[in-house]
Amino acid sequence: MEKTEALGLLTDRVAKFTAMIGKRLPDDVTAKLKELRDEESMPMAKMIYEAMERNQEQAVALNRPSCQDTGMIQMFVRVGSKFPYIDALAEVLKDAVAIATKEGPLRHNAVETFDEVNTGTNTGTKAPWLYWDILPDSDRLELDIYMAGGGCSLPGQGKTLMPGEGYEGVVKFVLDIMTSYGLNACPPLLVGIGIGTSIDSAAYMSKVALMRPVGSRNANPKAAQLEKDLISAIDSIGLGPQGLQGKKSVMGVHIENSARHPSVISVAVNVGCWAHRRGTIVFNSDLSYELITHKGVKL
Repeated sequence: MEKTEALGLLTDRVAKFTAMIGKRLPDDVTAKLKELRDEESMPMAKMIYEAMERNQEQAVALNRPSCQDTGMIQMFVRVGSKFPYIDALAEVLKDAVAIATKEGPLRHNAVETFDEVNTGTNTGTKAPWLYWDILPDSDRLELDIYMAGGGCSLPGQGKTLMPGEGYEGVVKFVLDIMTSYGLNACPPLLVGIGIGTSIDSAAYMSKVALMRPVGSRNANPKAAQLEKDLISAIDSIGLGPQGLQGKKSVMGVHIENSARHPSVISVAVNVGCWAHRRGTIVFNSDLSYELITHKGVKL
């Protein structure tokens, strides 16, 4: 395949996948929402879960985004050092977002700061936002695409604590956010938490946490236990679906962590709403692909 043809094919497939994410939730999120619906005993909450399910069915049937806010497009790019199109990848991804915006359609959500002009394409200065990770001795491309909504993930928060505050301080920070802001983020929520040495690293990890499969656990047993404890604590608030009360408030809590400096412990929180629109696609060097999050879907 000629390079120009290959780049066009890659652009087209990323564009179609991006547009599809706005209409069809990933398999794990769909399964979790059904589980929460089945466990719910409050009539109002159960009715809301049923409305969510109908909303998703109509989005697919009508080929329309499931939420009017299709978010700011953010991508986690894990690309092999031997992937044949690595040099052109940034341009490919930007072009794909512009195409998806028109064909999706996606709401125009990219506003140039200072100029305060909406580009109309969901692209612009450093938009889409790309997180890069190079995979040594690999010829594959692994791509997470996330629609970061203006009411849930984008208003993330972080804080650097003194070490004496310990993990009790981390828990207090998280619960303060859940009790003050969680109501507005369209629960049940997927809560991403980053714990490390600085605000920037903690913020990055809290976003990475949202890319994990719902219900997955941190490899560190202590961190995994804290994930479980925070699920119980946040559920006890009783936010329920859409903040109208219910047995459950979250789809899950995911913690990502790193080593820290002895004098600080930083924590950041990002949340995904019930319509957690993210997808993972893996390309081989010949541009054959596998949809990790949306099994059985063809682009």
